[in-house]
Amino acid sequence: MQQPNSQTFVEVTSDELPIHCPTPDSSLWNSHPRVFIPLHESPEARCSYCGTVYRLVKEKTAVANQPVETETQNQP
Repeated sequence: MQQPNSQTFVEVTSDELPIHCPTPDSSLWNSHPRVFIPLHESPEARCSYCGTVYRLVKEKTAVANQPVETETQNQP
């Protein structure tokens, strides 16, 4: 079983919906069954298999698989 991937996110625009995980550019070695991410319900959702966070944005500002900010990173 894979460990949750809580340290990455993928930005998605409305033109890319519906989106699924893993994405076509994901490595095959760490693949899992394809699941569709419900970004129509919320602007952010997590893959139930690998934990990758998908964020719906108006336009992409970051490269996919960027570190996810946590509350501890935001504290002084």
